[in-house]
Amino acid sequence: MAAPVSDDDAKTEEDFYAILNVRKEANDEELKSSYRRLCMFYHPDKHESEEDKAAAKAIFTKVQEAYTVLSQPEKRAIYDVYGKKGLEADWQVVPRTRTPAEIIEEYQRLQKENAERKLQQSTNPRGSVTVGIDATELFDSYHYDEDEDFIPHIEVKNMSIHQSIDAPLTVSETATFSGTLSTQNGNGTGNVSASCRSVLSSKTWGECSISAGTGPVLALKVFHNISRRSFVTCSGICQVGGNGLIAPGLVTVASRQLDKQTVGYLTWKWGMQSSMNATVMRDTSSNRFTGQIQLGLPNTFVLASYTQKFPGHDAQLTGTIKASVFGTYIEYGGDKKVSTHSRLGAKIAVGVPMGVTLKIRLVRANQVFLFPVHLSQEICPQAILYGTLAPIAIYFFVKAVIVTPFLKKQKESELEKQRASNTAERERRKQEAETEIRLMQDVVQRNREVETSRQGLILEKAWYGKLVSDVTADGPDNISVIDVTIPLQCQVKDSKLLLTDVSKTSLPGFYDPCIGEDKSLKVRYYFRGKLHECTVQDNEPLRIPKQSHMVDTR
Repeated sequence: MAAPVSDDDAKTEEDFYAILNVRKEANDEELKSSYRRLCMFYHPDKHESEEDKAAAKAIFTKVQEAYTVLSQPEKRAIYDVYGKKGLEADWQVVPRTRTPAEIIEEYQRLQKENAERKLQQSTNPRGSVTVGIDATELFDSYHYDEDEDFIPHIEVKNMSIHQSIDAPLTVSETATFSGTLSTQNGNGTGNVSASCRSVLSSKTWGECSISAGTGPVLALKVFHNISRRSFVTCSGICQVGGNGLIAPGLVTVASRQLDKQTVGYLTWKWGMQSSMNATVMRDTSSNRFTGQIQLGLPNTFVLASYTQKFPGHDAQLTGTIKASVFGTYIEYGGDKKVSTHSRLGAKIAVGVPMGVTLKIRLVRANQVFLFPVHLSQEICPQAILYGTLAPIAIYFFVKAVIVTPFLKKQKESELEKQRASNTAERERRKQEAETEIRLMQDVVQRNREVETSRQGLILEKAWYGKLVSDVTADGPDNISVIDVTIPLQCQVKDSKLLLTDVSKTSLPGFYDPCIGEDKSLKVRYYFRGKLHECTVQDNEPLRIPKQSHMVDTR
């Protein structure tokens, strides 16, 4: 059975739709019209010399192959899902006589099976490392005598490491093993736990866990979807203390989706720290708001948090205020995506009695690194100022000096490897494109004469590739850009030029001049004697002439 076509395969394979210059939704009439038009250029009988006949035959074979596949519904469905390699595969599992809908259904079934296989093979490791740093001597002046030389002492006051892995047992059952080690002021503790989650139905799952450390703990949790917009969870906990006493506990959470972006939660805890908590969270594409009220022993508090998102920059800013019986604090900060799998953030928390704390957080895939730096035990303006400005300055310095040059060098290295691995294929396509252009010269000349006589669509110049700067009428002196004036003029019919929304590298007379980089198409043309100009991205459709393309020559 053929595997579904990947993104990398799609980039290296020639696109049958682009070869015929038709939409992916093209009907039989569109396919026939395009095929007949290409036959005028590349049918061997249209050329006289043996060299041209041989070259035309190779190109015509490719055009024929594209038309044969796209004109047959079964083959077309296989090509759409599996690509060109799928047409060469052994179709014993899915006979070629199946309908396109059945082939798509089979593809979706295989996708689901692959996902289940990957799930069973995945351990999904997750972890977190927290390093608490005491830097209060930097700002709390009462630690030393002003008449004495004093070097502030910065120390690690606590550290904890947590790690867990999942072990899928079946499609519906997953075991999780986790462990935590922590140390504070020279004293260390740790615990290990194991749990098993089982999906009982499409709406319910249950989880049982046991852990050991400060004392054995047994927990049972059940989740149930009441409706599409509501769910409830109930957790029972039983902990055995060092003196043999059993401390039971119960946690119940009910949730309701209030509207498309808003969810409400009610939480009831019973046991040693009984409380009632109400939470409302509204999350949109541009912002997020969270409000909480909790009544309980020993902690009662009110919390409000607002996050402003900047999707275009993969960044967000957050502000939080919390008032409780133990004190009040304000927290503000932000985080930003710094690479494909990494996110870096920093926040300042100012309050009573905690003082000033800087929290630095780095998320790398499923690993979280947290560094809370205690700057001052009191509300110190200096600590707040430096705690706010220092992370920002360090971030932009590291980004400019280390990260940006490294990423640029890495991208250039990847592009060089990609170009080197595709050098032979690029040269083959280049020679093929040059041959295609040579074979269409006569037809293009007649096309230009017809369009000139009617003051129709005449292409003055067209460029394709990495257009890093404006190009002149003589063309760019850049190997990353090629002249495609003749291939585009060849596509003109009845004073119109239509290109579909696929990559233009497979169009007759085109090839990829800058593999792995973004490409554009710039066209300068005359219509009704007026100069027009436009630029589109590689996968954008092109329809000319358009009045909006007219160049003001006054």
